[in-house]
Amino acid sequence: MKVGKRLVLVFVIVSVLTFGTIGAYAFDIGSILKLFGIGYLVKMIADPLNRFINGITFNKGVGPRYATKVVPIVSVGQGGYIGAAQVTGRRAAVNRVKAVAQIEATFQGLRVKILIPIDSINPLSRFRRVYGVGVSAVIDIRL
Repeated sequence: MKVGKRLVLVFVIVSVLTFGTIGAYAFDIGSILKLFGIGYLVKMIADPLNRFINGITFNKGVGPRYATKVVPIVSVGQGGYIGAAQVTGRRAAVNRVKAVAQIEATFQGLRVKILIPIDSINPLSRFRRVYGVGVSAVIDIRL
């Protein structure tokens, strides 16, 4: 990673951690910065991380019709968590995926996480589920 990119990444992470702890107004700014920062971080490491996961899961050489890709996870529901996921499926469908929406719920005392590949990075705006794509790995990012 080039020095300039590292400085930008450090700036984004420091901004996220700083703004994320200041009052209610800054929480909204902090949330936006976290989304941007993690989205940027995931974009920076997506290809090497995707190759790493494919090596572990024996996904090399699956053919030209299928693809995998690492995208950010955007949480909706109970709590706000940040991470990334690898999606897999037919190349055309995988290319449409911009993020994975994570919805958390409880069912008879069980914690349930539902992962849905979507065509938008912002689940608060309009988005559509991308059918024919599954989540093959979940990556947690420690802040």
